[in-house]
Formats: sequence, structure tokens, C-alpha cells
Amino acid sequence: MIDFYLNGQRQQCADVSPDTSALELLRLFLGKTGTKEGCASGDCGACTVAIGEPNGQGGLVYHNANACIMPAHQLHGRHLVTVEGLARGDALHPVQAAMVDCHGSQCGFCTPGIIMSLFTLHEGQRHRPAPLTQERLESALGGNLCRCTGYRPIRDAALRMGDYPDTHPLWADDPDLPGNVESLFTDAMRPSQPASETATGYAMPRDLASLRELRRQRPDSSLVAGGTDLWLEVTQQLKPLEDVVDVHQVAELNTIEETADGWWVGAAVTYRRLEPLFAEHYPAFAHLMHRFASSQIRNRATMGGNVANASPIGDTPPVLLALGARLALDGPEGQRELPIESFFLDYKKTALQEGEFIRAIFLPRLEERQLKVWKLSKRREDDISAVLAAFSWRLDDGVMRDVHLAFGGMAAIPRRAPQAEAALEGQPPVPAAFEAARAALRQEFQPLDDVRGSSEYRLVAAANLLERLRLMLHKETRHDNNTAEVCLDAYAH
Repeated sequence: MIDFYLNGQRQQCADVSPDTSALELLRLFLGKTGTKEGCASGDCGACTVAIGEPNGQGGLVYHNANACIMPAHQLHGRHLVTVEGLARGDALHPVQAAMVDCHGSQCGFCTPGIIMSLFTLHEGQRHRPAPLTQERLESALGGNLCRCTGYRPIRDAALRMGDYPDTHPLWADDPDLPGNVESLFTDAMRPSQPASETATGYAMPRDLASLRELRRQRPDSSLVAGGTDLWLEVTQQLKPLEDVVDVHQVAELNTIEETADGWWVGAAVTYRRLEPLFAEHYPAFAHLMHRFASSQIRNRATMGGNVANASPIGDTPPVLLALGARLALDGPEGQRELPIESFFLDYKKTALQEGEFIRAIFLPRLEERQLKVWKLSKRREDDISAVLAAFSWRLDDGVMRDVHLAFGGMAAIPRRAPQAEAALEGQPPVPAAFEAARAALRQEFQPLDDVRGSSEYRLVAAANLLERLRLMLHKETRHDNNTAEVCLDAYAH
């Protein structure tokens, strides 16, 4: 049973198959066809909806999400808002009115998704007013594509929506709605029933003990957290998922624990929750988030899922390799830790044993080390990497130490470049050392040709990123009386 609220009205949907998406539930079961299917992969944003959850202060907070790759069962205990739920009778919501007046819609297919992304932005502005900067606007709309308007009218509408009367939906007048949603949400977070009683093929454990038992009983089940990658097997490969274990509500997988040496990040923690940590302690990682994915994806995707997916072009693993991260693995046979560089074995093959899962990821503090991350892709936002490079090092008396050079898109797995690292270790950041490191890259990697770039392009691009690092270090190093004064910046840009 999926028990949730839709545009202020309670819905209870029974006998929903494990691989049903929120989009399918809306269009095929509930007759809400305003939400569209475009790419069916979370790229175009036509299916964008707003998900409301309790904010802990008696209200609801909304975030945008791609309905096409969101498991329908994850609507349980939430308030789902679609484009049909915004107008107040004949009176349009400010977002809708602004889009009409600014001619922000032409063919109209993508418009509902754009409206919903702007709705979540508008809600945020209402409750936490802040200047609507270009960066905030790009972040809000980065996951919504439109082939007709050229985007300027949409941007104009976004900038003007705050000037309209606050015509809010009728459901927003219901004083009981936040409490009703919170009651469902709280019930959904209670410890789950014994694993053996789940008969629908979709299990949603709430604690680590239940997850371990499910993995013991069903070691071949598909694990899902945000669904931003797994659900592509359904939408793109038409592969049925008949046995799904949803980990997004497991309490122990949703914690961020600070230690003296760094942070243990639960595998189900979303990137949205990680943004403040990255901004304060890993500026280069925070900068990558603007290129990593859309707001719809960051609201739901998890670092644990990105690592477990083991894609050679995943954006997170190279950064974790450069940082020297560790993984805490768990399962029916107990717990263990291993360095992340020992996790990736071959294409889509990892060190996970039968029934195991990633419980947490340890991010070491940078301390005196520096971190730089560069991503090359055809689109600036919401695109898959052709090459991603993550470099970590420290400067000690003018020479490079603890050099970690990690790449994605250069091999069957994300991996470091030990020969290139050795060429730089203990050397000053001078042209000769970097020339040797660039030469070593050609010996270490034999990238594949694909639609995102040829093998030669990737080799040249990776070498150029190393040269970019050298030029940065040269710029940050000042010589005064033959003594190097090294500026230890955070290299956030």
C-alpha cells in the first residue's frame, strides 16, 4: 500500500508492482496526465514534480524531483504536488501567471516540468527570501530542457514571479495538511515489519538490522536509494525489477558522523544534504556539484549509490580516490572496511560479496592538502563526463607530497594514476616534472572510443588538465629573494 497525499488529497494505492515509477502511477493509475514523459532518464525535466516532506516546524518543505525515475513506493508518507494542483480555481499560481505573461511556453510539452521546478523555487523564496541570483536560477532550472523558447522568456518569468499576488492553491489553506502528512511520514519511518512478511516484491526497511536480514534472505535483490541510476534499467532497458529493497529510509544509512579525522557519510545521504559539508570543507567538491547533475537529481541521488554503481564515468569516485576515502561495508556476514581504491575491480565489478552493501563512506579532512576537480563534458550542466580529473596534494617546502591523481572516463573503472603520481611525488611543480607525469599517463591508460570522445581526445584532455594544474600552482607560487612563498588556497574554482 502506497499511502500519500496528492495535491492535498489522500491517496491509497494497493498492489503496485515494484518497478512502477511515480510518473506511471500518476498517468496510468491516477489519471494525472499533466506530468509528461520526455527522455525517461531524468535528463529533460518534463516529468518534474514537487515532493513535500515535514520540515520539523509544523510545515512542509518541497523539493523538485524527476517522476520518471522515482520509485512510486517512495511517495509513501509524502505530499506530491503536480501541475494540476497549483491554480486556485481560475486564478493561476504566480509561477503560471508569470510564464503566461512572459511567453515562456511554446509547444508546451516541457512546460509542466518547468512550472514545478519554479514552484519549488518560489516556495523557497516565500519561506526564506533571498536574492534570486543567476546561480540560484541556473541551479533551479538546470534539469529542465526546452527546445522552443531559447530560455530567456522562462528566465524572465522566474525573475518576475515574485511580483505577482501570492495566489496559492486551495490545498495550502488546509491547516490539517502538514500534520496529516507528518503523521503518515512518521508512520512510514517506524521500524519495518519482519522481512519475511513483505510479499509485494518491494521491501522498505527502516533500520540496519532489517536490511541485513533482507539481504540474507534475498541476496540477489536490487538495492535502490534515490533510483536515479537503477530505474534506467526499467525505463531504458525495459528490464523488470521484481525484487527491490529500498534503503532510502534506513536510519543508520542516513547519518553524517563527524570524527577527528573526517566524516562518515551514510550511503543513503543525498547530495543535497551534503552540499553544506562540501561547501565548508571541500570547496572543489562543492563546485563539482554544479556540474554533477540537476537539482532534481541532487535532491535524490546518494554518494553510496554513485559508488556502488561502479560506473567508469561516475563523477564521485575519482574525487573519493583523490581524497583517499574508505568504505564501510555491511551484510549478513558482518562488517568490514576497505580503501576505496580496492573497491573497483573491473567494469561494473566491485569487491562487494554476496548480500553486502555499502553502509558509509569516510571522507578524510583535507588538513594541509589541496583538492582540485575538473569535469569535461559536452554540456556544462547535467551531463555525463567525457573525462573527470580529481587531484589532491600538499606542498611541503616547495615540493609536492601525497600526490593523488584520479580519473574517470579513462579506463574500465575509475582509478588513480600511480606512475604519474610517482613522477610528481617529491618534485617541485616545475615543467619537467609535469612533462614526465603527462608522459606517464599515456603508459597507464588506454581509453575507449565512444560518443563522448575518442581515446586520443581523452589522453590529450587528461594531460591538459595536468598542465592546467601546473599553471595554477605556478600562478599561486611567488618568488621573493629566491624563496618560494606558497599560497595555500582552497582552489575552489
